Amino acid sequence: MYQPAIDLAAVTAIDMHVHIEVDDHGHASLPEPLVAAVSKYFRADGPRPAVDAVAQYYRERRMAAVVFSVDARTQLAHPPLSSTDIARAAAEHADVLIPFGSVDPRTGEAALELATRLIEDEGVRGLKFHPTVQGFDPSHEEYAPLWGLIEKAGVPALFHTGQTGIGAGLPGGYGFRLGLSNPMLLDPVAADFPNLQIIMAHPSVPWQDEALSVATHKPNTWIDLSGWSPKYFPAELVRYANSILKRRVLFGTDYPLLTPDRWLRDVASTDLKPDVLPGILKDNAARLLRLAG
Repeated sequence: MYQPAIDLAAVTAIDMHVHIEVDDHGHASLPEPLVAAVSKYFRADGPRPAVDAVAQYYRERRMAAVVFSVDARTQLAHPPLSSTDIARAAAEHADVLIPFGSVDPRTGEAALELATRLIEDEGVRGLKFHPTVQGFDPSHEEYAPLWGLIEKAGVPALFHTGQTGIGAGLPGGYGFRLGLSNPMLLDPVAADFPNLQIIMAHPSVPWQDEALSVATHKPNTWIDLSGWSPKYFPAELVRYANSILKRRVLFGTDYPLLTPDRWLRDVASTDLKPDVLPGILKDNAARLLRLAG
């Protein structure tokens, strides 16, 4: 069972958004047409590292990383990577890796059972969801039992928000519906489950104002800064990160599609204040994940 062994004094940052896209057998988390489309969209044709390689990459940079895949078996008709395997592999690298699990909300009772096993037996520290790729509306009442279970377990739920490169350029966008990742759909979840910590992943373009509204109004919501180079961050997001949301904004990259090296290089050209960066890079995540003493 995973138990974190991260020396916070020894790491410079906690990357809240790192994808595991292949397992040790070479099975990919997405069907091949989507893998090709994502690579084209992000202009990223580099390797897709498995857990051990990700651990070594972050260890070399003196960073910790939250790692996960996305279980979209219903929508994609494609076997997901095993969150159990990811958690167990992360346990071998507990000095730098923090596993999140993923379940397909559309599998109903099976999702509840798997979430329970991942949290209680494998020690995952959160659950990851992608409403557009998984094809579900998080505000719909049928998913309330899942949010209640995660709330009771005391771990955060990480939701993709905004535009996605997955399916971009394919006929009909591969059938994906962008509106399912409007952060306003998380507002009723945050209202109904006030102790559930909700992370809205990415600058939520084209709904950045909605994300900032939700985060300002609901203190159990957070924003991670993954998926975009900092030099493209919307001005309002930077303004809020510098002020009223500075304790609930989190460093994230979307590795391997965006590297921490590039993120840190590009953040120097933004108006993010030097005195808020330590919180964004590490301290806020340590508090959220209960890694701080």
